[in-house]
Amino acid sequence: MTSPIDTLNGPGYERSEWNVESQSHADLISLPLPSGKIPVSVYSFRDQTGQYKPSPSSTFSTAVTQGASSLLVKALWESGWFQPLEREGLQNLLTERKIIRAANGENTSTLPQLRSASILLEGGIVGYDSNIQTGGAGAKYIGVGSSEKYRVDQVTVNLRAIDINSGLVLNSVTTTKKVFSQETTAGVFKFVKFKELLEVEAGYTTNEPAQIAVLDAIETAVIRLIVTGIGEKHWQVADASDMNHPTLLSYQNKSRKPTYSRSATPNSKPVRYKKTNRHNPVISEIVNTVSEKIVDNSGKLMPGTYTSTDFMVQIVDLGDGRTSVTTRDRFTGLSESFTVSSIL
Repeated sequence: MTSPIDTLNGPGYERSEWNVESQSHADLISLPLPSGKIPVSVYSFRDQTGQYKPSPSSTFSTAVTQGASSLLVKALWESGWFQPLEREGLQNLLTERKIIRAANGENTSTLPQLRSASILLEGGIVGYDSNIQTGGAGAKYIGVGSSEKYRVDQVTVNLRAIDINSGLVLNSVTTTKKVFSQETTAGVFKFVKFKELLEVEAGYTTNEPAQIAVLDAIETAVIRLIVTGIGEKHWQVADASDMNHPTLLSYQNKSRKPTYSRSATPNSKPVRYKKTNRHNPVISEIVNTVSEKIVDNSGKLMPGTYTSTDFMVQIVDLGDGRTSVTTRDRFTGLSESFTVSSIL
């Protein structure tokens, strides 16, 4: 049976649940295989917000989990791209190794050396904003009515990868996730007979666990870290054909930001295109980002090879009013070819 509260998630939002696989976790475990797993170290991934649960819930309980490093290690292991090395409990690990050495005496050949990491992961939970959105609905008629309310909080996670050898920050990603609280009430307040007043109230609330939102945000951050690392050639997939994997393409589109040529004129009029051409948004981005002029005064694409900060473009006139356009992403190597009308 579906409860009334299941229909009140706020405008366009979905609640996270422990017993239901989230979209971020499904994307994480469906990533293509890497050419080789990367040994990584996570010393600490802690709460940096300083936020506490509001009264009357608790004055001394923190708003988010203090075990985010364990969630991060779990996400790294499940991605299949990393080999997490134990660093948070390193002192306990070293103590156990000392005990083994003491038991074996001078024979230490049976105890191999600890592995070193190639990448150090740092970051933490950097933000927790309460009541970023509230709302609800209700109605009453002759003393009988019901109401529903919701509140939205937001948790923000930052994750960055650091090269052990050089100390350079290879990449830094930030993700957010919503946390929902909902309340449903119903009541009756009316006279049923002369001098007889009936008053009935009922209601319940549900609060989404903040650690679920933190886990979703961490898993999304790991995916974005992998995808951007592939694009910047820090690591690569085992099979080149997996570059067109749906999960990689989806997160590449989400991570890519529009770029603009320095020579572009801010007050120039936008170029208008025919609605029948489904590739017009791509052509529009090419026109706006390529510094060279690729459209003549009559609105016709000019054949040639052009470059921008993100991609290379090759335009070939096919005749009969058709033009072939090939784009190649300079970071990921992905290419796309399509045919458009020569006159835009």
